[in-house]
Amino acid sequence: MRLDKYLKVSRIIKRRTVANDACDGGRVSVNGKQVKPSYTVKIGDIIEIAFGERKIRARITQISEVVRKENASDMYEIIGDE
Repeated sequence: MRLDKYLKVSRIIKRRTVANDACDGGRVSVNGKQVKPSYTVKIGDIIEIAFGERKIRARITQISEVVRKENASDMYEIIGDE
């Protein structure tokens, strides 16, 4: 699954266009490398997202095309929040 779609489906970022802009702006990295929105995510990847002064690190635990709002947080595990 594409990174921008994963961020939207997992509800880490609310809209896919915002996820796309964040990736293009260099605010998202996977496993320590800045990536494009088309990067294919895999289970176990570490995503780092910079929201202004705040950074979030999350490990991908599940990939699913469709997920209910209540279960969206099961797709990742927060491992760092600064």
